[in-house]
Amino acid sequence: MTRETGPRVRTIPEGEDRERLVCPDCGYIAYQNPLVVVGSVAVAEDGRILLCRRAIEPCRGLWTLPAGFMEEHETSAEGAAREAWEEACARILPEALLAIYEYPQISQVQLIYRARLLSPDIAAGPESAEVGLFAFDDIPWHALAFPTVRWALRDYQSHRGRTDFAPARNPDDNTPGPWTSRL
Repeated sequence: MTRETGPRVRTIPEGEDRERLVCPDCGYIAYQNPLVVVGSVAVAEDGRILLCRRAIEPCRGLWTLPAGFMEEHETSAEGAAREAWEEACARILPEALLAIYEYPQISQVQLIYRARLLSPDIAAGPESAEVGLFAFDDIPWHALAFPTVRWALRDYQSHRGRTDFAPARNPDDNTPGPWTSRL
């Protein structure tokens, strides 16, 4: 008979204000913290914006910005550049933090950069069914994967050409999309 070990009891540890997963044998606390998503509104020299059609769930078949979970030992800008490469074989230069979106419903913080696409040579990576460059007026607004994609595109457009802006935040109509129930 094997004995269960490690953090396995939900309790409020001394000095804490919320339940945590704790090891009853040694007192180790397994903290669960929000995940950081990094991405970009990557813009080509002609002003077109890079979008990726998702090949994976959630929201398979819908369009998104190149973005994903930040890895350990990288800056958020490095993560945004890595995600653009992984999803669209795109080389980008993150230039400014465009937005910080918070989604406590799914324990995520999203950092979206305004970035320059260094080459128009792009191709779908393993998580993308296809990639494309879109003029702002040609973006498939009806087929965007997540609310934050719409927010980032609109925030990009409202800050276009400016260098003196603070990162955007969640809009007042911060209503979760149907995708939140699938995460």
